[in-house]
Amino acid sequence: MSTTLFGRNIDIPPRNRDNNFSVVVGSTFFTTRLAGDDLLPIGSLYWKHRWDATRVRGIFSLFVNEFDLSNTTGKLQTLLHFDNNTIPFSDEEVVDGKNVRETSIIRGTANGRMGLGLRVPVYPYQTDNDFRVQLFWQGGYLYSNPTSDTGSQVSLPPDTMVVGPFLRVRYDGLRRNLMELPHRGLAFGLDAELMRRGTWSDANYGGAVFPGNQTRDYSKLSGYIMAAGGIPGLSERNRLILSCYGGFAPSGLLDRFSAFRIGGGPFPTESDDLYRQVYPGATFNQFPASQYLVGSAEYRRELLFFMYLHFRFTYAWVDRVLFTDPARLSEQDRGRAFSVGLTSGFFWNSQLFVEYSYDTSILHNGSPGSALLFLWSKEL
Repeated sequence: MSTTLFGRNIDIPPRNRDNNFSVVVGSTFFTTRLAGDDLLPIGSLYWKHRWDATRVRGIFSLFVNEFDLSNTTGKLQTLLHFDNNTIPFSDEEVVDGKNVRETSIIRGTANGRMGLGLRVPVYPYQTDNDFRVQLFWQGGYLYSNPTSDTGSQVSLPPDTMVVGPFLRVRYDGLRRNLMELPHRGLAFGLDAELMRRGTWSDANYGGAVFPGNQTRDYSKLSGYIMAAGGIPGLSERNRLILSCYGGFAPSGLLDRFSAFRIGGGPFPTESDDLYRQVYPGATFNQFPASQYLVGSAEYRRELLFFMYLHFRFTYAWVDRVLFTDPARLSEQDRGRAFSVGLTSGFFWNSQLFVEYSYDTSILHNGSPGSALLFLWSKEL
């Protein structure tokens, strides 16, 4: 690939998108303190590699990791997945933008699943473009323990195995640009799971009681759709990206450990990350929800061949699960966020992402707030 910059011809060497090993570091700076934090550090290693019919993908960050392995024969895939969230520090729920100390617990999960799938390449036939249907049997271990700050009314369920089937459908027909940002096309996905806890009981996480006979078995259904394209009358440098995410529980009552979790972070662009719903300016996994809708509209402008400016509007409707109200298990909430950001190639074969976001109410108990997200990724 070649291009012209300030009158000079520049040759851009091809990139092997099947094989990548990168480090990602950064932070979210809260200009309005959120959950007792002024900043939230970010760091991980990303690994993606392909050996003929075998593919691996992993994200590693010490206490929170995920790993996928697939082997393809024709259109048939055998699949293996592992993930864990075993942070050894106390976890507190966030209510009205503040940590509730009485909800402090130490909790963790370790999950694995095996399955079979069907994979069919689709247009425009880049490495990420395919249609996949995957069926897993998954099993995991869930544990929780009180801390010295845990409220006297908190009663935790027993540690247990969690098992059940998991169905995943993915379609990625997006053509991506040099910075791996969606340029044109459509992507969508669907996740469905039906889970059972081996041993269970009533639980109180600081408010109302979650009955064991309603929370032991549960099902969850979630999905997303994303479309990218041009704007009539404007050049290819101008792009419009629309996305919508939703989820609900067809059966069972979702609790602190099974609820959907909506949080902040960068907008997803990689094929295997597109399922992740984002509300700009939030902490990671800030909103526990029994059902939700999150939609966004983004305008992106190419400033230089390696530099892109974006403006994004995000709307969220969340049926938030409550853990501190003795009379209610959930409440509905709405939020609007406005974001402006820059994605750019950087020195040393790296990439820089900076985004400022402004939330009108949902993150800070009805008051506005803002945050600055900074990420730097370097291919090793």
